[in-house]
Amino acid sequence: MKKVAFICVHNSCRSQIAQALGRHLAGEVFESYSAGSQVKDQINPDALRLMKDLYGIDMAKDQYPKTVAQIPDPDLAISMGCYGTCPLSSRGFDEDWQLEDPTGKDDQAFKGVIQEIEDRILDLKARLQGDLDK
Repeated sequence: MKKVAFICVHNSCRSQIAQALGRHLAGEVFESYSAGSQVKDQINPDALRLMKDLYGIDMAKDQYPKTVAQIPDPDLAISMGCYGTCPLSSRGFDEDWQLEDPTGKDDQAFKGVIQEIEDRILDLKARLQGDLDK
């Protein structure tokens, strides 16, 4: 099973949401990880609240901010939209999703980003499932 890493600078919001939705929506197709370089001490509280409200996912239960060095080497590395400041060792990114950081914005902005991440996770799942079916 492929390992997919969702990478951003602080590993507190978008990448954490992608890890949670990857596990929730595509866990049978790929393993999801998230990481950053300048990790915050906690996951964004708005992300925690909205993911629990929208999906029943308690990210605080088994997710925490971590660095790239703390996750397995990924088969696919996806930048969440760090615009050149994303951390990743010697390998480059396979995709850059260029998602706006909703931190400090209202719930509507968060929900828009969460929906975009869901759509991209489902697209990635379909692409990787297609590779498995070959």
